[in-house]
Parts: sequence; C-alpha cells; structure tokens
Amino acid sequence: MMFNWEELFDDLKASPRTRSWCEELEKESLEAFQPDNNGNLARWQAAFHALGEFQVEQVSLSADAVTCKGEVNDSKELKKTLLQLKPWRKGPFQLFDIFIDTEWRSNLKWDRLSPHLELSDKDVLDVGCGNGYYGWRMLGAGARRVVGLDPYLLYVMQFAVLRRFFGEELRHYVLPVGDTIICPNLRLFDIVFSMGVLYHRRSPIEHLQSLGHALKLGGELVLETLIIEGENHEVLLPVDRYAQMKNVWFLPTLALLERMLERCGFSDVRVLDVSPTTVEEQRSTEWMTFESLPDFLDPKDHTKTVEGYPAPLRAVVKARKG
Repeated sequence: MMFNWEELFDDLKASPRTRSWCEELEKESLEAFQPDNNGNLARWQAAFHALGEFQVEQVSLSADAVTCKGEVNDSKELKKTLLQLKPWRKGPFQLFDIFIDTEWRSNLKWDRLSPHLELSDKDVLDVGCGNGYYGWRMLGAGARRVVGLDPYLLYVMQFAVLRRFFGEELRHYVLPVGDTIICPNLRLFDIVFSMGVLYHRRSPIEHLQSLGHALKLGGELVLETLIIEGENHEVLLPVDRYAQMKNVWFLPTLALLERMLERCGFSDVRVLDVSPTTVEEQRSTEWMTFESLPDFLDPKDHTKTVEGYPAPLRAVVKARKG
C-alpha cells in the first residue's frame, strides 16, 4: 500500500461534522494521482516499487536527521533509487548508511521553534508540509496524529517512500492537496503549522482565515514566514521576483503580521524567533542540484537579494484561535 489514507478517511467519516469534508479530501487526493496529471508520476511510482529488500531494526524520529537503522540488501542501488526522486528539499534523513543531505537543513528551524511547542497527544495539521520532515519530528515530540497537506506530487511520493522506512503504522499522513480544501469552521486540530507558505499566497488574509477554520477553539497556530524589518505596518510587494522566486507576493513587518492575525480572529500573538536565512541552512547538495540561496543573494552583499531587496528574514509566531 503506497499511502495510508484509508485509516484517516475512515476516522473522519465516522464523525457527521467532518464526513462531507472527508469526502472532498478523498476525492481530491485520488484525482491528484491520475496518470495524466503529471508526466513524472510513472517514474516516481517505479522508484517507490524499486526500493528493494531491507530490514528496519530501529527508528529515531527525534534525531536531527530522521533515522532508520537496520540492514539493506543493496545500499548503492537504494541510493540510486532515492536519487530518482530529486530534488529533496526538506530534511535531512538517514536511511541505513545513506545520508539524504537535503537543500534545507530543516533541523535548524525545528531547533529554533521546538522549545516553544507542546505537542503531546495533539492532533496536528501541517500546511505546505513538503515531504513530511516536520511531521516526523512532531510525532517524535509526542503528537497523536499529524496530517500534512501539500499539492506537489513529488513531495507526496517522497513521503510515501520515507513511510516505508519509518513505519507504515504511524499516524502520519501527507495528502496531495492545498490549504484551500479546508472548509469553514472545520475545528478539527489542536495545532496548525504553516511554515513557508504565507508569502506565496496572493491573498494572505484568506490563508490565515483558512488556518483558523482548521483549529479547534483555543487551538494554536504556528506560523513561519518571510518578513521585512520595520516598526510600522508596512509590506514589501516585489515588482517581479524575490530571491529569484516568482511566486512571492507579501512580506510584512512583524507589526503588520500581528495586526493581520488579530483581524483574522487570533489572539495572544507571540514572536518565537526572528532569524536570517543563511547559506549554511539552505544550499545546493547532491540531493538538490539546482540553484539555491547562494545564487539568490547579491554576491557582493549577502544582506541583499540579487534583485536588491532585503535578504530573507524569517519570523516564527504563535497565536491562539478565539
């Protein structure tokens, strides 16, 4: 079984309040994997089925590199198969003697925010989850269930592969849909994460409202996004690209971000961390061979992007719904 959606769907269908949302979620997830939707899908599925023989003896969801130890029949062939699923952006992962050195050293971000989290026995939604790296870390920190949403099929396939190694029985799910599928007043999750999503949204207010709908009353939102420095309610709207990214729309000051959250029904807004993105945290590797942050910064002045904007500065805030 490539995915473990059935258990999640059965659970959601058992409740009249979430049954109609589950039906839409199931429909969209299955349609996303129709063969005509992505020309690479057959190749990625072939890689999944070519993982070979292995025996997992130990799994660590709390290590910087989410890890499985044991025996593998052909390590070189396994690495070759895993490289068929490039680019690997979030991680890292350690699969037997294979270190997947992802573009992002996501453990550094996790280290900055995890001291501020209480995940024990919580139902968690991770919007824009990528291949599920943070979801594994959330389970390692005691979460009861983690549901990840990401519309990029490659990342969902990477998760399916990782799930083979880390445990098909674990309550961690990644679905090939975006946050627009969240229905009004869903009120299902104790904690919702949105990390690296807000600035890609043409309508950031609608994104925040959608995240609020997913939360139970009193639930917590953990939001990480690009910001700009400043004391006033200001925003940077790039003319075209920002750090070579076309789909960056909205970089607020912290003051404006807090105002937006309050207008969307959140309270108790707290800033957990503000950190610049460095070339030690985001860079090209064997597992992500395209251009990365060093190529997106002014080569003579790393405080600016190649377009002349302030270099990436990321804030993590936590807020309460209701």
